[in-house]
Amino acid sequence: MYEIRDYHYRPDIIDRYKKWAEDAVIVLRDKLDVVGFWIDEGQIEPEISGTDTIDSPIGSANVTWIIRWDDKATRDATMGTAFTGEAWEAVMAKHPDPDGYRQVSSRFMEEM
Repeated sequence: MYEIRDYHYRPDIIDRYKKWAEDAVIVLRDKLDVVGFWIDEGQIEPEISGTDTIDSPIGSANVTWIIRWDDKATRDATMGTAFTGEAWEAVMAKHPDPDGYRQVSSRFMEEM
């Protein structure tokens, strides 16, 4: 199972967030099976199409990362402690704005 985490983070400081995330990903990879971590710095406009599109006032997610899990129960048990410990606290002390997450969503998908 894969968890796709989408963040709508403050676009005005996304460059500072990206620098911070470089350290955060190292700590996260020690605790989680992180498949990848991507940041949209707003240089290329997103392409949205379909028959019932939604124009969100906060735009598209600008941070996405994916975690591989055995199952949802393992995910739920692990996430309770994933963002804890000395290494994580040290990374969070350097966060440009911990309250800058305008929206966070997680989706859970199975590989085909």
